[in-house]
Amino acid sequence: MKKGYKKLAFLLFAAMLVLAACGTKDKSDSGGSGDSGSEKSDEKTYKIGISQYVEHPSLNEATEGFKKAIEDSGLKVEFKIENAQGDSSINTTAANNLVGDGMDLIFANATPSAQAVAAATSDIPVLFTSVTDAVGAELVKSMEAPGGNVTGTLDTHPEAIPSTVKFLAEELKAKKIGMVFNSGEQNSRVQVDMVKEEAKKLGVTIVEASVSTSAEVKQATESLVGKVDSIYIITDNTVVTALESVLDVATDKKIPVMVGELDSVKRGGLGAYGFAYSDIGYEAGEMAVKILKDGVKPANIPVAYPKNLKFEINKKAAEQLGLDIKDEWKAEVVE
Repeated sequence: MKKGYKKLAFLLFAAMLVLAACGTKDKSDSGGSGDSGSEKSDEKTYKIGISQYVEHPSLNEATEGFKKAIEDSGLKVEFKIENAQGDSSINTTAANNLVGDGMDLIFANATPSAQAVAAATSDIPVLFTSVTDAVGAELVKSMEAPGGNVTGTLDTHPEAIPSTVKFLAEELKAKKIGMVFNSGEQNSRVQVDMVKEEAKKLGVTIVEASVSTSAEVKQATESLVGKVDSIYIITDNTVVTALESVLDVATDKKIPVMVGELDSVKRGGLGAYGFAYSDIGYEAGEMAVKILKDGVKPANIPVAYPKNLKFEINKKAAEQLGLDIKDEWKAEVVE
């Protein structure tokens, strides 16, 4: 009988240990699951696609600015980058690839990229930069109220083109300004028309030389020799990619070349009224954070103009032209 009690007590003790262990396990599993879910919720990794039309310093700077804004926000992100290399068919494929991969948001750098991505999706939020005329490119309904899944930042300050044409006409005494551009780029056509409008006010003639690829830029520039007394290279992706071809011809013939981007001044252009492309990329990145983190709709985020317009002059280019840099220009001198 005593042995029977001992056996029964042992079995009861063992059963209590098993029950206690199960209770502890259940509590642990429940708490762990909750913590894990919380961590997953707090640490969601977003998929952001980047479609860039072509490689050149300004566009690269805009992309880096966009990524920096995302990094500064603390969001966890995986980037998938597509570069069209200036090719329209690759550009369309790049847009379709990003949409097909189910991105949470797509950043489109340059007008052709933005148009291709906007055409590929009406659901995924799309942010653009390096676009001149978002309404004319049919990316948004209006600057103040985009009205769809697309918004972003422009790369043309309202005072940039008027100031550049005025500088050429009044300070350099230009009478005939040559322009090399890709007429197939919507943003370029818009800028050329703006330049013509300002030139007309000042009695200056615009001489056009159109290209379709970067390989044609040098020949187009050579065609302007003898016809113009200055050249103005706008923010045309095709031409800016081959800017050195323009500068080689112009330097040899002592023709001043005003440009549309500060990066192009560093590359040898005489001067530009511009801004840092990293800034407009960064601002687009801030818009992305509002969309992903705060749930704001692109339709409710106004399109933004660049800020902080400034004038830069390349000292070496000025010296080659025998041009004295005047204090009243209030220019930042690039060595």
